[in-house]
Amino acid sequence: MAASKPAATADPGKQEMGAFEPCVWGDFFVTYNPPLSQSLERSMRERAEQLKDQVRGLFEDGEDRSVADVVTLVETLERLGIDYHFRGEIGTALRRILNEEPEHGTTSPHDLHVAALRFRLLRQHGFWVSADIFDKFKDETGNFSPSLRNDPVSLLSLYNAAHMATPSEDTLNDVIVFSRYHLEVLRNKLRPPMAEQVSRALDIPLPRTVGRLETMNYIREYEQVELNSGPLLELSKLDFELVRSLHLKELKALSLWDRSAASILPEYLHTFYIKLLDNIKEFEDTLGPHEKYRLSYAEEAIKSLSEYYLHEAKWSNEKYAPSSKEHLEVSHMSLGFPTLAIVMLMGVDNTATKKAFDWAVNVPNIVRASGQITRFLNDIASYKMGKTNNKDVANSVECYMKEHLVAGEEVVAVISALAEDTWRMMNQACMEIEPALLPAAQLVVNLTKMLEVIYLGGRDGYTFGGDLKSLITGLFLKPIVVG
Repeated sequence: MAASKPAATADPGKQEMGAFEPCVWGDFFVTYNPPLSQSLERSMRERAEQLKDQVRGLFEDGEDRSVADVVTLVETLERLGIDYHFRGEIGTALRRILNEEPEHGTTSPHDLHVAALRFRLLRQHGFWVSADIFDKFKDETGNFSPSLRNDPVSLLSLYNAAHMATPSEDTLNDVIVFSRYHLEVLRNKLRPPMAEQVSRALDIPLPRTVGRLETMNYIREYEQVELNSGPLLELSKLDFELVRSLHLKELKALSLWDRSAASILPEYLHTFYIKLLDNIKEFEDTLGPHEKYRLSYAEEAIKSLSEYYLHEAKWSNEKYAPSSKEHLEVSHMSLGFPTLAIVMLMGVDNTATKKAFDWAVNVPNIVRASGQITRFLNDIASYKMGKTNNKDVANSVECYMKEHLVAGEEVVAVISALAEDTWRMMNQACMEIEPALLPAAQLVVNLTKMLEVIYLGGRDGYTFGGDLKSLITGLFLKPIVVG
């Protein structure tokens, strides 16, 4: 959260360093009482367990289910936010269809929708699928059928699938341009819920969307589907409220911590992290060996992060202007997201193996890509919004402008293209990674998706929290009617 703005009587030098808005929520979540009582939450959990058994039944007779049935079920589970309860079943189902193409063998729009859905889901789950699957839907000139232009369902599936491209797949660039153009043309002609789904995807493609936000919207939309599955819908609503209850408890704890952390200014971060490490060591004797093992990785990650902070502080004090390459090498680490990869692993169970920690601490391509995307999006927003801190080191936009002597908006386009290329590097890395490490990698991917929301359209929701107020309200304070 952003540091509190100093009082008018504060030291002028510190005021320059702390020119951030206070948290728009104040102590709201410290005193807010979640609407679920313990007894109600217990009964909801019992009902959710019953529904899970019903949903598992949908995976029975898997050999007899068509590719279309499998991908539709998996996508529905994911968009309703309940897929994590059925990871084993989903993995088995996707492995079965890996070598199966949609069975109709025609080139109808429905078949394209299913082919695109299969392509996207398999790639998102770490399976390599060739983009050649789309060739059979093109004519001899390499163009898609003109009838597709008036089929928003297939266009949207194609658009989302193409965003799982890897760096070498230039043909998918054309797919994105084609599908985006025709979705934009149809945008104002569509009716709910397709209109909302297209609008969201044009802002952030589905493979880069925060799952929780998609679920918040999709629950209402799925209710409008004539042949929706009652057990899926009810389980999704129950699960959303139960997870929301947990998140509200965590928000209270974070808000209490933020009271003490809010006054910490950037120049004191190194000292702050050293003190944090001392606190970790102080409590190590009370922890089991499993937690001690995890904390050792966190300790090294925080030490490394503090060194990057000091590196940037030195640049600032010496008024040093780094090259674009030099700036990125330091700044994508100083953001803290590579460190968060370690911290996230501390909070999960079976995913946090020693192998996963060793993987994350070496800053592999996925973690590096996450940091770079974050840096690019942050710097584009900083350039558009203007600096809040007059002692900040030049960001990547400014470094590129100075190095290449080009105008700001041109550089923004270049940096945006770099962010897109880096997403594709991340896509490829997730399909090349050892399967046992994929769950850890997906934690990093999910963290990166959050940045797409925070910096959507060039806004800086990290510094200016008010930009995200309505989103936070929807996620945490507007209950979903269960039943």
